[in-house]
Amino acid sequence: MLMLVSSILDSLNNMHFSFFIHADAAVEARIRTAWNKFRHLVPLLTNRDISLIRTGRLYSSCVQSSMLHRSETWPVRKENEVALQRAEMRMVRWMCNVKVNDRVPSKEFRERLGIDDMILILQQNRLR
Repeated sequence: MLMLVSSILDSLNNMHFSFFIHADAAVEARIRTAWNKFRHLVPLLTNRDISLIRTGRLYSSCVQSSMLHRSETWPVRKENEVALQRAEMRMVRWMCNVKVNDRVPSKEFRERLGIDDMILILQQNRLR
């Protein structure tokens, strides 16, 4: 009986671990998909003739939504949140034509573009 309980617990631990591995893979895949969308839309997202608010709306509706697609099913860890934020900020800096060395806060970018914080949206998706 003890051996049966032990084997069940081992299999549950392995399933729990593999569940996070699949979630990590899902997050990485969504980030790759978002980068593909972003690269496809770079001519519009970096166009100086389009206002930053409209650029932010385009980014939010196309790139950000593809990055967070099906995110309500992910068991998100802190590493995943950091990876999502890092990818988003790299795209946002590219759109605003600002380098990391310019030391502009992330909050200022979000205000310029009129976009919401990625982690806040992720939490809202999980609460639905």
